[in-house]
Amino acid sequence: MSDDDDFMQDSDQEGYDFEYEEDDEEENGDVDIENKYYNAKQTKASDPEAAIEEFLGLPALEKEKGDWGFKGLKQAIKLEFKLELYDKAVEHYTELLTYVKSAVTRNYSEKSINNILDYIEKGAEDERAGQCMEEFYSQTLQSFQSTNNERLWLKTNIKLAKLYLDRKDYGTVTKKLRELHKACEREDGSDDPSKGTYSLEIYALEIQMYAETKNNKQLKRLYERALKVRSAVPHPKIMGIIRECGGKMHMSEENWKDAQSDFFESFRNYDEAGSLQRIQVLKYLVLTTMLMKSDINPFESQETKPYKNDPRIAAMTDLVDAYQRDDIHQYESVLNNNKDLLTDTFIAENIDEVTRNMRTKAVLKLLAPYTRFNLAFIGKALKIPVSEVQDILGFLIVDKKVNGKINQQDGTVEIEDDRDKERIRAMKEWTEAIGSLYRTVFSDSDGFKSQDINQGNDKESLVLPSLQMGRGGQWGGAPGKGKGGKGKKSGAFGFPMFT
Repeated sequence: MSDDDDFMQDSDQEGYDFEYEEDDEEENGDVDIENKYYNAKQTKASDPEAAIEEFLGLPALEKEKGDWGFKGLKQAIKLEFKLELYDKAVEHYTELLTYVKSAVTRNYSEKSINNILDYIEKGAEDERAGQCMEEFYSQTLQSFQSTNNERLWLKTNIKLAKLYLDRKDYGTVTKKLRELHKACEREDGSDDPSKGTYSLEIYALEIQMYAETKNNKQLKRLYERALKVRSAVPHPKIMGIIRECGGKMHMSEENWKDAQSDFFESFRNYDEAGSLQRIQVLKYLVLTTMLMKSDINPFESQETKPYKNDPRIAAMTDLVDAYQRDDIHQYESVLNNNKDLLTDTFIAENIDEVTRNMRTKAVLKLLAPYTRFNLAFIGKALKIPVSEVQDILGFLIVDKKVNGKINQQDGTVEIEDDRDKERIRAMKEWTEAIGSLYRTVFSDSDGFKSQDINQGNDKESLVLPSLQMGRGGQWGGAPGKGKGGKGKKSGAFGFPMFT
């Protein structure tokens, strides 16, 4: 609820009851208070100090605590907090809480207090503001402890836990979250479905804590448990937080696909909630696309397309464009000209992997036509340190993507050409196969051994028994006369021999 909604809010709460018999003096008094309130609202932008004085004068004009005094205090507190008058803000907030028991309705008081707490939460930018905010939470919890307003108690404690998390006071956060979990559970320890929305907010805070402390084991357990909650209608910002932390968890496991899915869901939820965090998560989504080595442009979807030309995302857009075109020089130029990208620790931790992939592809492309080259040549061409060139080549050699040797003394690399080696090996195997066939056919086979079967008067006729030509010109086993007539004998392989 914005500051300017008070009039409409009061109209909704009070209704339209007409009373014709009123004391004129009392009516004039209400009109004076109302005029004073709206006059103060008109001057709060130009003269906030004078407006504070006017607002604080409203409670004294009422005979009993009522709506106008409550409204005046509420406006004064916000202005005092904005002007960093924190002690005065706490003092008047304590006075405001005395109105909630009888002067205003329960729903109106709860909405108004939530509005004030949200306002100071957004405006707390330094340590003093944080201390003031903590005092506000403490005063709220004390005031509503006796009224048994569990809903406001839960909301205030969740805000207090978030304050401790922002301070990185993880010990206090853990105690507060344990207390909150217990308040959202049944007697048997299971989650209370009627408090599912609060449970998700608590899970989101705890998941953030584990993400910051790098406790992936507990983070994964809570992340999976939070996604199973079905009894809640959470604010999209809460789901954006849960999905963002889930994406970071998957990134630490190098599970790029699930990380991309979570970052996209996180961006979609932040965008629906109108949260500025959507821009940062969109950068994470682009980063994951490069780590996946995907050729799909992350700005082609309906949800991300409107941000393609957003100046806040321009650097990441240029980066992914250079990556997908394998343009190492453009990629390095974008990184060097946008140092602010690395102010985000998550991007700084993971961009090195993308840069390494880019440089590895560039090295492979550059050395393709060479069999011998200097490390300095590669370093100069790609504008990267020689030590990193050596590391990349060492990785490629170990991974058997490059067949070569590094001479560290003179800084040279020799690439062995496997094509000639394979050709020589194939020819050697072929030669050995032919030799084996020759020995089998001409040396070891019985069918080709010369035998002297006419050891008497016909010693010069050497025949192969199994291959002699028989009668009628047929190849046979026993010697005989062929068509050539008397005096012709068949020799080896059936060729006639004359004696």
